[in-house]
Amino acid sequence: MRTISSVLRTTALFLTVWVAGAATTARADVGVGWIEINGPLLEQPEALTAAFGLKSGQTLRSVVNALHAAAARADVEAVVLRLRQPALTMSQVEELGEAVRDVRDAGKKVHLFTEIYGTAETALAAYVDDAMIQEGSTVSFPGLYTEEMYLADALRWLGVEPDFVQIGKYKGAEETYVNTAPSPPWDKNYSRLLDEMYAAMRTTIKNGRGMSDSRLDKAMERAFMATPEQAIKAGLIDAEVDRLDLTDHLKDIYHDEVRYITGLTPTTGGTLDMANPFALFQMLSNPARQHPTRATIAVLHIDGPIVDGESKQSSPLGGANVGALTIRKALKAIEDDPLVKGVVVRINSPGGSAIASESIWLGIRRVAEIKPVWVSVGSMAASGGYYIAVSGDRIYVNPSSIVGSIGVVGGKFALGGAYDKLHLHIVPRARGPHANMFSAVSPWSDEDRDLIRQRMTDTYNLFVDRVKSGRRGIDISKTAEGRLFAGESAIKMRLADRIGSLDDTLSDLAETLQLREGAYDVLDYPAPKTLDEIMQGFLGLGLAQAGGASNGSASLPGALAAKVAGLVGLLGPQAWAQARDALGAMMLLRKEPVLLVAPRILLFR
Repeated sequence: MRTISSVLRTTALFLTVWVAGAATTARADVGVGWIEINGPLLEQPEALTAAFGLKSGQTLRSVVNALHAAAARADVEAVVLRLRQPALTMSQVEELGEAVRDVRDAGKKVHLFTEIYGTAETALAAYVDDAMIQEGSTVSFPGLYTEEMYLADALRWLGVEPDFVQIGKYKGAEETYVNTAPSPPWDKNYSRLLDEMYAAMRTTIKNGRGMSDSRLDKAMERAFMATPEQAIKAGLIDAEVDRLDLTDHLKDIYHDEVRYITGLTPTTGGTLDMANPFALFQMLSNPARQHPTRATIAVLHIDGPIVDGESKQSSPLGGANVGALTIRKALKAIEDDPLVKGVVVRINSPGGSAIASESIWLGIRRVAEIKPVWVSVGSMAASGGYYIAVSGDRIYVNPSSIVGSIGVVGGKFALGGAYDKLHLHIVPRARGPHANMFSAVSPWSDEDRDLIRQRMTDTYNLFVDRVKSGRRGIDISKTAEGRLFAGESAIKMRLADRIGSLDDTLSDLAETLQLREGAYDVLDYPAPKTLDEIMQGFLGLGLAQAGGASNGSASLPGALAAKVAGLVGLLGPQAWAQARDALGAMMLLRKEPVLLVAPRILLFR
């Protein structure tokens, strides 16, 4: 019996070794998903590439979907997230981080590699298993830094007299034009907001890297400009790896060969056959249009300043804006399509026109009578952006999302002094009791200012009513008058419902609608313009005329294009975009003196 038992044990051991050996032989390598973020992430596909039916630039949702695909696929055993100058915002980091958690919850490691770690990259590193940096590079994580730009002296030097009225002592939207430094209420409001955003950023890193407050403080002391060795010792990243040795680094971790898996997110569109002279005409005659073909959740994008009329794309001389007419058309299409079962309004906006904001609010509430409408806030839903947000049934925010700024600002710029400096002689003529109210030459009279204040008070009261009707139980005395809130604080004050990404919002809404995963589509609205519409717009702006600068803006003369390029280089792309958009907000006052806007020039670094 003992001999037979020994034989059986030996046989069992042999079979175990053989099965293990066979499994090892069958598994020739480790499948590693390769997801690359190259440049800034878009909120929705670019209009021109969509019109051509071509592959668009990366969107935040496409990268999130790629991470979810990696979590679900059996052949993907780990993921490398490769960053190439991504210019991520903190809210994007938070949304990517949620998707990274999904991969890790599936039992798969996530590796992060980039050449330089700034604040956003360091925060993203807190979500992954293995944060790698290019050998010989640096980690810069000194904290949260902002800049506010005050234009009062510059405007007056130019001979421009800002003339503004605001409702809400914490509002601050006009301060960049009329002050040389922040007023005490705005300083208090903004400082509290930064405290909330800084706390959210620290919480992300402490939780992800397993740090105490004191340890994070010490790490930040060292990491204002740390070497990789210093950053690893501080616990902010994990490894220093040369890009060419990345595969070897992964082999050491998995003790096996590595096979990279790309294309985790299905791409739509193709490429334009430049060898075919009729390809462009074919696209003009067969424009790309989106039509739901099965149960669909619509994502309605409010991305940029809110204006009347049609939306427009960004250019060096003007940022993208959200036209109320364009949004109302999209809402009508959503309302009429029975395959669209619900809507997520995705907001990244500082506000804008009070009239346009009210128009969009009305359109969303009209849809909400027949379909659920939820709201996802990206970086900001402030002032007019928040006005629109309260039209939804539920509001999701990221930890660093900025919401609020319930207040009104109105004004104009008196250019008489500038005209004098330019030796321009203006002869104003007016007929009617208030015909000269919007004169570009002189400031308002006391009577004019009182009338504007009355109109602004009416707008503010309507704003407050919209907030109270959409946010039951909110304490307006603690949330209005221009106050700004971020993340958890916004939820505590009942300005929002829960912390969650766009992906969370979509998933929760789908569950509420009883839509099974994989059994519904997500489509972006407004629908992309056709190539014919885009070309008509270009021709209307003179973009097709010879001699214009090829920079995506309206046929700039060479000298002006050079000056714009110089300003972009001097200020940097982010600062230029902020300054450009602030000037754009100023231009809104030519048509409408009462605006729902948050402070425009806030530079986060």
